[in-house]
Amino acid sequence: MTDILSRPQQIPATADIRDDDRAAVDTAELGELLLGRWAHVRRVARELAGRPELHKIEGLTHTEHRLRCFDQLHYLVGQKAVHRAFPKAFGGDEDNGGNIAGFEELVVADPSLQIKAGVQWGLFGSAVLHLGTEQHHEAWLPGIMDMRIPGCFAMTETGHGSDVASIATTATFDPATDEFVIDTPFRAAWKDYIGNGAIDGRAAVVFAQLITNGVNHGVHGFYVELRDEDGSFRPGVGGEDDGIKGGLNGIDNGRLHFTDVRVPRTNLLNRYGDVAADGTYSSTIASPGRRFFTMLGTLVQGRVSLDGAAVAASKLALTAAITYATQRRQFNASSNLREEVLMDYQRHQRRLLPRLAATYAAAFAHEELLEKFDGVFSGEHDTDEDRQDLETLAAALKPLSTWLALDTLQECREATGGQGFLIENRFASLRADLDVYVTFEGDNTVLLQLVAKRLLTDYAKEFKGVDFGVLARYAVSQAAGKTLHRSGLRRVAQTVADTGSGKKSAIALRDEDTQRELLTDRVQARVADVAAVLRGVKGMSQEQSAALFNEHQNELIEVAHAHAELLQWEAFTRGLKKLQDPGTREVLTRLRDLFGLCLIEKDLAWFLMNGRLSSQRARTLDGYINRLLVKIRPHALDLVEAFGYGPEHLRSVVAGGAEQQRQEEAAEYLRRRRASGDAPIDEKTLLAREAKEKKATKARKAAKVRARR
Repeated sequence: MTDILSRPQQIPATADIRDDDRAAVDTAELGELLLGRWAHVRRVARELAGRPELHKIEGLTHTEHRLRCFDQLHYLVGQKAVHRAFPKAFGGDEDNGGNIAGFEELVVADPSLQIKAGVQWGLFGSAVLHLGTEQHHEAWLPGIMDMRIPGCFAMTETGHGSDVASIATTATFDPATDEFVIDTPFRAAWKDYIGNGAIDGRAAVVFAQLITNGVNHGVHGFYVELRDEDGSFRPGVGGEDDGIKGGLNGIDNGRLHFTDVRVPRTNLLNRYGDVAADGTYSSTIASPGRRFFTMLGTLVQGRVSLDGAAVAASKLALTAAITYATQRRQFNASSNLREEVLMDYQRHQRRLLPRLAATYAAAFAHEELLEKFDGVFSGEHDTDEDRQDLETLAAALKPLSTWLALDTLQECREATGGQGFLIENRFASLRADLDVYVTFEGDNTVLLQLVAKRLLTDYAKEFKGVDFGVLARYAVSQAAGKTLHRSGLRRVAQTVADTGSGKKSAIALRDEDTQRELLTDRVQARVADVAAVLRGVKGMSQEQSAALFNEHQNELIEVAHAHAELLQWEAFTRGLKKLQDPGTREVLTRLRDLFGLCLIEKDLAWFLMNGRLSSQRARTLDGYINRLLVKIRPHALDLVEAFGYGPEHLRSVVAGGAEQQRQEEAAEYLRRRRASGDAPIDEKTLLAREAKEKKATKARKAAKVRARR
């Protein structure tokens, strides 16, 4: 691999700190690191998200929730919380990274609010900003910023979700009137699941196939007015309400359709493609495919913000569940007088701490994604390669973080028992709201296919133009490598190195370079294998090549998933090296090791079958993970405290100390009863005493008999 997204990063090794006395968390330093480059923006956004005016009120009807969210958008405008990404000429800050960092924090107030704000300013407003030109900015941006123009982002169709290039809505230029005529020619072409589409949207950026002079120039964006001031549809525009959904019911998602809707030619957002009065099409980007991906690339911030919001949701859930687990007592396995804290049970640690490690990895990776996004959109690093890297990075990380959020919310719900099922503790509500995050702004599976194709493209570029001798030597080295791994020679070498010692095997696995090698090799080997299978696709017909890709689709998605996990592990490793406090760095190193080893454990069959691990070394993995859990356990509360979310953000009863009060009340009650002497004797205790007395009596009698003899 040749670029930063497909080549393992060379992270300098540091001394392996294993001094337990130094393992302590400086929550202030760690918290500051997690806040990242836009710490100030995050603090301001969190203060805002902590206000009751923005909180989700559970139990509202979907109609009431929609009205509340719409009013909250006006509240955000009043708090000057929506201007960061917009041009300074319109009162903005032109701070693209800070804008995303602030908006993603709204998820802790109400996911519906975060998404509705994202529709208005992150999608609708961003489309006008990035796809339009100065005349469009002057005409519409002020109204979009201050909510005089509530809007929609009308891309998705009932018949085409992730396949944007194939949408069926058309915008046909009529030179006689200097207008585009927009049509949804059949039911599957209706715009679907459109935020603000059911009620609130007064205008939309509608994506359609631009047709002029009988030529289809592909998907472009058009500014289209939807409703009059009284909320009624304008002529030719129609729609339906999507109704109650599985979550995010503060957003009025709806369907829109268009029949002979005419808009001025100047309503074409023409930064990348324009049509003259005579119907002539022009573009600064000659390639239709490249033009399409360039236009869509300007809208990548949706995926970036979802990645960050999902990480924030995981942080909330883990803070609540781990706080509860350190207070809740259940079963008296080791003492008849005091029950065990849930967090001291190994299985409970297995449930929560690996997800805590994965959340830290996702958080560090998101910060790097955010910096990459800001570099591109600020113009500081805005080459074609930079934009492709950003697209691939967002497509890799958004699936992992959104899946992690759902998994973490569900596990935290179960780990808090019946308490977790109560809406007052937010697990069920947050999970319902975040469920669709895995689908919109790009279905996760489709996004990973895009990542896989990029990996294959980069793999092919690595050998483009090289001579036969280089290829021959590479083929020999690949064959030799496979022979070494699959013959068992590598595994034998590991076994010899470990010399029968489980401790040496574990030491090898906790080594940073070993983890990097295993996780990197898992990606590179799989890419090479898939590339070898697909090597002959260029000589095939379209049908044959599609069939071959489909035959190996699962392998493509798996290698992309592995690649994204490697990116997270690398980001985690870079992040922990920024810590100055040695104790905090030690705890974070253990947490990073837990993340890396859990990835290896999850895919252990591949490492064994492909000769990357000996069975002896693999057997030590489970035991070493368990020892890591024990070492991380004392720092669990500090690690979630560093996330920086207070009671006003959590709004979870189980995280508010109620359980601790109940436990203390129960312990005090039992102490007083024991001290009073009035406590009843447990039947088991009485039976045990009687049995002990019988045994003693029997022993005394036996002693007397022996004495008489």
